[in-house]
Amino acid sequence: MSSNPDMASVQELVKSDPSQVPGKFLVNRNEEDEPKSVLSSKIPIIDLSLLSRGQKEELDKLDQACKEWGFFQVLNHGVAAEVLQEMKDATAKFFQLPLEEKNKIRMASGGFEGYGQVDGVTRGETMDWSDQLVLTLYPAQYRMLNSWPTEPEGYKEAIEAYSSEVKRVGEELLRSLSLIMGMEKHTLLELHKELLQTLRVNYIPPCSMPDKVLGLSPHSDASTITILMQEDNVTRLQIRKEGEWVPVKPIPNALVVNVGDAIGIWSNGNYKSIEHRAVANEGKLRISYASFLFPHVDVEVGPFDHMVESSRMYKKVKYGDYLTTALKNKLKGKAHTEMAKTGS
Repeated sequence: MSSNPDMASVQELVKSDPSQVPGKFLVNRNEEDEPKSVLSSKIPIIDLSLLSRGQKEELDKLDQACKEWGFFQVLNHGVAAEVLQEMKDATAKFFQLPLEEKNKIRMASGGFEGYGQVDGVTRGETMDWSDQLVLTLYPAQYRMLNSWPTEPEGYKEAIEAYSSEVKRVGEELLRSLSLIMGMEKHTLLELHKELLQTLRVNYIPPCSMPDKVLGLSPHSDASTITILMQEDNVTRLQIRKEGEWVPVKPIPNALVVNVGDAIGIWSNGNYKSIEHRAVANEGKLRISYASFLFPHVDVEVGPFDHMVESSRMYKKVKYGDYLTTALKNKLKGKAHTEMAKTGS
């Protein structure tokens, strides 16, 4: 990403004039497109400690969550509250740094790692009302350390501690997903022989016209699963369920997990990789932490034979090709999944 002033951070735009929202951020949001909270209380809650012990009732809950929602919140995941809080505190300090300091790790033009805005900036499309910090965590040899923040002190260590715990949680969930998909416990992990994990921190500043912008445009994730940490006191994540947008109310110290496209494809659509978005707030900043777990780029993804009841929704595709297609496009619903559908 270049240093073109038109690409200045959203955070800096708000600092310079909180009342202004440049046209490139404005989107059309219809009243019927606004969230209905009636379903919010029904979003499934999964106890990871019970899953890890293979408790059938909890595995059945996970199965239903993946089929009906594609989203669930995880409690008793074993990540210490201090690890979560230190990640939040250090991230807040990073975004409080002067722009010149953050720009030391600014994303290169066409790049995906570092600090900046990932989507839409070079295509003349509507931009999301957010800044990001994007890092590859695992495998460790894939890390682009010149894109990692050196300030504030201790931030690298906080990222390391948080991300290694997320990796553990993710691997535990993959074992449980293998079981509910009718396979051996380690089947999915074997398809992630070098589990690829990236982190995207989303910084969504307050906005004077919150109903005219989107912090993150509607999209599904190209990942196997995504593990998200939300702020405890700001509800800004919304998921599309039965044609409506449903707010995901934060539960303190819970992690939000969603089914990614890879699981959607492997399950022949039985498990839902659904659209979600993030909205802005007039008075509150929102920071969220999305960890994406991906298969190895050489793995072929296609429906498992035993999950195809009648017709195949998807063909086999090389995962690296699928991911490249997804990354080349601005967040835009599920358009990127077309390449994997039969008949495409």
